Amino acid sequence: MYFLMNAIGVLVVLGIVYLLSPNKRNVKWKFIVLLLIVEFLITWFMLSTKIGTWTINKIASFFTWLISCANEGISFVFPSAMANEHVDFFFSALMPIIFIITFFDILSYFGILTWIIDKVGWLIAKVSGLPKLESFFSIQMMFLGNTEALAVVRQQLSVLSQQRLLTFGIMSMSSISGSIIGAYLSMVPATYVFAAIPLNCLNALLIANMLNPVEVSKEEDIVFVPEKGQRKDFFSTVSNSMLVGIRMVIVITAMVIGYVALTAGLNGILGFFVHGLTIQKIFSFIFSPFAYLLGLSGKDTMYVAQLMGIKLATNEFVAMLDLKDKISTLAPHTVAVAVTFLTSFANFSTVGMIYGTFNSVVDEEKSHIIGKNVWKLLVSGMAVSLMSAMVVGLFIW
Repeated sequence: MYFLMNAIGVLVVLGIVYLLSPNKRNVKWKFIVLLLIVEFLITWFMLSTKIGTWTINKIASFFTWLISCANEGISFVFPSAMANEHVDFFFSALMPIIFIITFFDILSYFGILTWIIDKVGWLIAKVSGLPKLESFFSIQMMFLGNTEALAVVRQQLSVLSQQRLLTFGIMSMSSISGSIIGAYLSMVPATYVFAAIPLNCLNALLIANMLNPVEVSKEEDIVFVPEKGQRKDFFSTVSNSMLVGIRMVIVITAMVIGYVALTAGLNGILGFFVHGLTIQKIFSFIFSPFAYLLGLSGKDTMYVAQLMGIKLATNEFVAMLDLKDKISTLAPHTVAVAVTFLTSFANFSTVGMIYGTFNSVVDEEKSHIIGKNVWKLLVSGMAVSLMSAMVVGLFIW
């Protein structure tokens, strides 16, 4: 019965997203089905074969190496902060942006990144039905994170239409950052963290196809390459990349502080009228039907719904810390779907981070497309998390 509910859950989430789509006629069902088939095959490969786990770990190790390089620079300037066993969010997730942007800008300078975007994007586009750049972006943000991945392709974003920019915003709700994978692994099983990463990538493509279907001609489906006259010398490019990185860190920090503070303020107002009422509790009741559709029983349903509410109102870190303390008492299926659901940046703070990033990399007029479509970003983030958890749940009982 619970397996059946889990399977029905996939159809329910897809149905709700379709009903919310403002452009239903252009939804490409061929690619939706194709993406689902690929998801099931990848999930089987990762959860049922040793080589699957080994492959994901090798990919993750490259991005972990990038973060370790970034940490060398951060440690030189902030030695006491980095020496702390529990490095805070600012140093672990935001400061590495400076080096990551610089590293990929160097690849772009020599034409390496644009070549990879063109070839890998073409391959993923065959499955996703989206343009090459959007398809490559979904792969890129699997480990880089949304803000870093957006910064890496910022030259490409500057020449896109608002509708295509919205696709990037929608997809950005479903990423994590390679800089905090280690923190996740210290709290929850690695298997489900690494399973969630590629599934989030594929589901981001799937949900974007439904919420914001776009038609791009062959002439438009190209990777933008700046003319030689627009390119600066190598050292100017590197220095500029670092300055872009620190500006992004400042903007994103402001957004995160503001949104977390607003949540605390809203909880204070709610608590004044109803003792103990918080936005997290409200969301947990709203999401309880979806927790049931994850194939959970009784008390596990309400507990996972509570984790969903915590994630949306605050962040996945707080929810994972709660799960860590109870994980030994939960059934394998509950652990699998809960960890998979939590492994992504899908909350109100993330919307602020994305808007801040767009403000930094494209002009203000273009970035307004994010502010006008916040509901699409939130629907996308939650739908992708639910889809990934439901697919994993079908394989773990």
